Amino acid sequence: MDTLDASALRCPLPLLQVKLWLKTATDGQELQLLVSDAGSRQDIPAYLLRMGHGVSVVSDTPSVLTLTITKAP
Repeated sequence: MDTLDASALRCPLPLLQVKLWLKTATDGQELQLLVSDAGSRQDIPAYLLRMGHGVSVVSDTPSVLTLTITKAP
């Protein structure tokens, strides 16, 4: 599983990084994503679900949200 630590980045950069990863990822490939920006915490899961990708929350602390993203076919 790939890991993308975008916790130091502010919106919209984490979403742009995820979109770039999705372009190169194969169907079913997983990414562990770490974000801290309040906008990214809301926007990224909403975007991924809207696009049909799998999203699960691994941990949600006040400082970092950790997600597992599974690329949809």
